[in-house]
Amino acid sequence: MSAAKLTTLANGLGVATRTMPHAQTISIGIWVQVGARDERDNEQGIAHMLEHMAFKGTSSRDALAIATEVEDVGGFMNAHTSREETAYYVRILPEHLDLGIDILADILTCSTLPEDEIERERGVIIQEIGQSADTPDDMVFDLFAESTHGGHTLGRPILGTVDSVSAFTQGDLAGFMKRHYGAGQMLVCAAGKIDHDDLVGRITDAIGTIKTAEHATRNRPAWQAGRSILTRELEQAHVIFGLPAPSATASDRFSLMALSTLYGGGMSSRLFQQVREKRGLCYSIFSFPTLYSDCGVFGVYAGTSADKVDEMLRVSAGELAAIAAKVTDEEVARAKAQIRANLLMSRESVAACGDALARQITLFGEPQDDGDLLDAIDAITSDAVSKVAADLIAAGDPAVALVGPTDNIMSNSQLSAALSA
Repeated sequence: MSAAKLTTLANGLGVATRTMPHAQTISIGIWVQVGARDERDNEQGIAHMLEHMAFKGTSSRDALAIATEVEDVGGFMNAHTSREETAYYVRILPEHLDLGIDILADILTCSTLPEDEIERERGVIIQEIGQSADTPDDMVFDLFAESTHGGHTLGRPILGTVDSVSAFTQGDLAGFMKRHYGAGQMLVCAAGKIDHDDLVGRITDAIGTIKTAEHATRNRPAWQAGRSILTRELEQAHVIFGLPAPSATASDRFSLMALSTLYGGGMSSRLFQQVREKRGLCYSIFSFPTLYSDCGVFGVYAGTSADKVDEMLRVSAGELAAIAAKVTDEEVARAKAQIRANLLMSRESVAACGDALARQITLFGEPQDDGDLLDAIDAITSDAVSKVAADLIAAGDPAVALVGPTDNIMSNSQLSAALSA
């Protein structure tokens, strides 16, 4: 594994690379440190809509030209919006690197936000909101965010609402871009068959003179331990419960990863074995950490029949409490092997390497050495995993979200008692 490199240009723009000697392609993208949590009250969903609009026309290209120029050379282009970032990226062959840079620079510095495209994309996003509303295992995650963070911006759906998206104007989109899309808020990341110094020179020529922008102040949310239940006539109840967790930079994040893996991360995990295999309470169940720059959530999702929800919650809570009391060295060793393998396997993907590199620099200010990461994984102990489970339980009362045919499930206080048993 080659070392990653980072250079900061004079205008504050970061340029990072991970050269992969055996790769035959390049993944290059621009990560902007702005997401749904940075939206004002009247801007819910605007970060996501702006991500869509970036591909809809610039001063030199229309939407069709943006798409065809990349695909004419066999490339792939996409973007995503999260609660803390927006990213635009292309995967191309090395001989088309200049084209990839030119298009990324074009859509992020010369976007015209055409009125007709705004109206068209508004309809697309409203359809996307409708699709999410019709998908209960999507909807329950939005409800869970609300139950954990309440009225804080982290508690809002990334897509926004039909009313908010319907109200956006060209000026709203341009204003949001002006506030957040600047050199100091952007990071260029590339992985694959790439030379760092060569890329720095090309990026300097392309966007080395763009100015910085306003960077929003983020306020850490208070844990809400809420309860969001949406009753629908469905075959299954889709349920999530969760607890406050440390941030993505916390020192015990590796132990938390091991906990999630052995508790609910695979077929050998406790949740899969105890809830599905031994009791047949559900088809799908897993645990997940959602870690932000200043806070986090540790949750469990399951889809089960309405009459089995309480039993599923009791068993799941009991297993977490049991881990807090004791976990075997064998379980921890298996979890460490899975985490280690996932890290090494991800290093074979140029796209995964680029994404991981961007996240590391955004959170820590510099690339993380893979050797150090592997050492940290190897250092995880059973006592540390039990401690992080106990810390989760002690950090606050659980939050609960459900979409399904019943609202008659145990209270949050009853679930809290099961976790503390």
